[in-house]
Amino acid sequence: MLSIGEKIVYPMHGAGIIQSIEEKEVLGQKKKYYIMWMPNDNINVMIPIDSVDDFKIRKIISYSEYLNVIEKLKETNVDEPDNWGVRYRNNVDKIKKGDVYDLADVIKSLAIREKKKSLSSGENKIYELAKEILFSELKLVTGLNCQDIDSVIEEAIFGKVDNL
Repeated sequence: MLSIGEKIVYPMHGAGIIQSIEEKEVLGQKKKYYIMWMPNDNINVMIPIDSVDDFKIRKIISYSEYLNVIEKLKETNVDEPDNWGVRYRNNVDKIKKGDVYDLADVIKSLAIREKKKSLSSGENKIYELAKEILFSELKLVTGLNCQDIDSVIEEAIFGKVDNL
């Protein structure tokens, strides 16, 4: 069971902080819910306690794991299918899994693809979603803002980035 004040990640939505545990009646059924505040959007999300495992909710990574994510982004190998439909499904599946390293893979592969040629609108949406989810977690881990996190990630993927 999670507790109030814990920082968690809700795959496909992002990271937040459990503000309270409340019993609510929804669709005629009383259930206990975690009320998670999501700082990026400044909204509260209700997560049924009995469905936490189904939603693949997890605690945010540690600072040392954050450093490992950055190191993973520095790796040069990106293996992705040429077919955009297969690539899109693979990326969506990785995001749904909720694993931070899979999320980093999605961001890296789409960032590199975007540099080579523009992304399709579908891939661009996936890229933005993946960044939003990862950035929300990294903000809670590091205290950095989104712009600084973006710079760290860009530098990890492409090397030194000049901010003109």
